[in-house]
Amino acid sequence: MNKRYLLFYSLLIIGFLILVGRLVQLTIIEGAVNRGSADNQRLRLRKISALRGIIYDRNGNSLVRNTPVFKICSGQPNQCREIDQLKALQMEAANQDANLVIDNGRQYLYGQATAHLLGYLSEASETEVRNGTRDAGQKIGRSGMEQQYNQTLKGTDGGELVEVNTNGETLRAIGKKEPVAGKDLYLTVDANLQKVAYQALEGKKGAVVASNPKTGEILALVSSPSFDSSQIAQGLNDSNLPLFNRAIGGVYPPGSTFKIIVAAAGLESGTINSQILINDPGIINVNGYHYSNWYFTQYGKTEGLINITTALKRSTDTFFYQLGEMTGAPKIIDWAKKFGVGNYTGIDLDGETTGFMPDPQTGTWFLGNTYHLSIGQGALGLTPLQVNQMTSVIASGGKLCKPTLISDNQNTRQSDCQNIGIKPETIKIITEGMKEACSTGGTAFPLFGFQPEVACKTGTAEYGDPQGKTHAWLTAFAPADKPEIAVTVLVEGGGGGGEGSAVAAPIAKKVLEEYFRK
Repeated sequence: MNKRYLLFYSLLIIGFLILVGRLVQLTIIEGAVNRGSADNQRLRLRKISALRGIIYDRNGNSLVRNTPVFKICSGQPNQCREIDQLKALQMEAANQDANLVIDNGRQYLYGQATAHLLGYLSEASETEVRNGTRDAGQKIGRSGMEQQYNQTLKGTDGGELVEVNTNGETLRAIGKKEPVAGKDLYLTVDANLQKVAYQALEGKKGAVVASNPKTGEILALVSSPSFDSSQIAQGLNDSNLPLFNRAIGGVYPPGSTFKIIVAAAGLESGTINSQILINDPGIINVNGYHYSNWYFTQYGKTEGLINITTALKRSTDTFFYQLGEMTGAPKIIDWAKKFGVGNYTGIDLDGETTGFMPDPQTGTWFLGNTYHLSIGQGALGLTPLQVNQMTSVIASGGKLCKPTLISDNQNTRQSDCQNIGIKPETIKIITEGMKEACSTGGTAFPLFGFQPEVACKTGTAEYGDPQGKTHAWLTAFAPADKPEIAVTVLVEGGGGGGEGSAVAAPIAKKVLEEYFRK
């Protein structure tokens, strides 16, 4: 009997000691951890999203608007789901809003017309959250100005520490840190001009760039086709590449627009002057290869003896074949570099390319290569922005300006322009030829009689299409004598292109009409 009592009390004591040991473990050894866990169960840190900065055009028109986006977030990476405003209001009314986050979305007020310029927002990826570079659910600028100036626009999020009960209902606010709104951006772009340029392309594959040639300020920058910022996934799977910014990333043979540089090289090197005449034979034969002029090919006619002004006016290929041969490819390339060809322009947008330019000093170089170079063909590729910059050198009196999209609304910024060392007489001669190209008898017939007077150069560029399709170019500045705007239009051959005079010039005309409508 005593043994039974002894066993019972022994088991009772052992059980008691186990309970005491577990109590010591929970309250003393693991007490801090358990208290923190309990606090975490009743304390929640709720993010208060900072308002993203607004982007304005040069006239103070809003290009974007912040819109509220309601989410429920668990605190785990990418564990947020959007809800509608009604559901969010119901949660707040019931004090069940501890996991509710009100984030900022974006509405782009000019739609696809500004898509490549402004870019879009998307949530931080799981990888970014896991790496600690972004917060779960955070909106990030992914392209355009939204990406380029994300740090400026995003601001600093705030937060509110609240106590909740076991049902997730908010009991009280413990502390709050107010968010700091992002800074606004003021662009050099004219929203209405941007819209007109986009509409003028009518969905054709191509680009329009308009700038102030004396400062480098971009007035419009359009790529087509464009995309819907709320339907990015669709754009990724579209063979027309709507997300691709053709204005700064598309590389195309410049065709006859490049004759501006060839003319400058010939005049600056002393190869020709305004008085020297060169005969247009209609076609030049070299070792079994035929190099013809468009006037001869289409109409069987020749221009006869002409000077550089008339050659620019009529875009006479045979004149420039001979001028290129007399000047030499190395000198043409040297002047092309001075005009910015083959280099980044430095525009404050991601995705720009340098284009490409041939090097006569490497590999095998034939006279035919010089002929092709002299009319903007062959191994030569420029972006629409580069052609616009090239045109602006003539319009600005010989200055190469770095393009910019950020406005200096207090007029304190110095333009980033460099004199390339071209003679005023050269500028005058080329300008005269470009003025005549936009006048009766020139190639840009849609701009005949336009007021104020326009100086322009058309371009019809072959690119090896088996069906003979061509890219259409028109680059211009106006007023011709006191330039305020330089406009460059490119329409791809496979997307509605053709001759520069018939396809690109009407688009440029609409842009100029809008600009001078004021």
